[in-house]
Amino acid sequence: MRVLTPTEEESTLIDPLVQHFQTDLGGKRLISTFLNSVMNYVKESRELQELIHSTRFRIKEPDHLADKLVRKIRKCRDEGTQFDITTDNLFTAINDLAGIRLLHLHTTQMKAIDRCLRAIIEEQPVELVEGPRARTWDNEYRDYFQSINIETQDSETMYTSVHYILASKSSTTITCEIQVRTLMEEVWGEVDHKVNYPHPNETVACREQIRALARATSSATRLVDSIFATVADADQRRG
Repeated sequence: MRVLTPTEEESTLIDPLVQHFQTDLGGKRLISTFLNSVMNYVKESRELQELIHSTRFRIKEPDHLADKLVRKIRKCRDEGTQFDITTDNLFTAINDLAGIRLLHLHTTQMKAIDRCLRAIIEEQPVELVEGPRARTWDNEYRDYFQSINIETQDSETMYTSVHYILASKSSTTITCEIQVRTLMEEVWGEVDHKVNYPHPNETVACREQIRALARATSSATRLVDSIFATVADADQRRG
C-alpha cells in the first residue's frame, strides 16, 4: 500500500496520536471493547441476523491512521484551517477506527435492517451520532433510500453504502462506523479499495474500468432485486 511520508513537522503532530491509538491500556483496548459490544448487539438481534448474509469487522491499522492524519493535516493547510485533532478527541474525531460491515442480498431489505439497527440503538448503551446516510451515485436507489427516510449523499466515486456512526455511552467516548451494503456492492467496494485506497489510482484506464465495474455491479444488484421481487409477488398470490 502506498502511503504518504509525513514531514518532520507533520510527524510531531501525528506520532503522539498514533501512539495513543496503539496503547493497549488506552486506545486499542477501549476500541476493541466497544467494537465487540456492538458486534454482540448485532448478533443477538434474531431479526437482523435473518436479514444479513454476512458480517465483517476490523480495527484500523496504525499506518492507515497515520496516512489519514497526514491527509487531514494537508487538507487543513490547503483550506487555511487549524488541525485540531488531539489525544483528547481522537476517538471521536476519527469515526472509523472501529468498523463493522453488514452485507445483505437485495436492496429492499434495507428498510428492515434500518429498523433493527435503530431498535438496537434505542435499547443498548450507544448513541447514533451520525446517519444513517446513504452514499450513492444511482438516482433510482437515491429515491428508494429517501423513501425510507435515509438521507442521501452524492458519490462521485460511484461508491454505494449506508453509513451509521455510533458512539459509546461511557466515560471515554468511542465511535464505531457501521456500513450496510449488498453483496454486489461489496464486490465493487473490495476491488476499488485494493486499487484506490488510501490514494486514487492515477491510471486513466483503471479509473474507467472501476466505473464500468460500478455499473455492472449495479445491474447485477437490480437483477437480484428483481428476483426477490418476483418471489415475493408469487408468495403473495399464493397467500
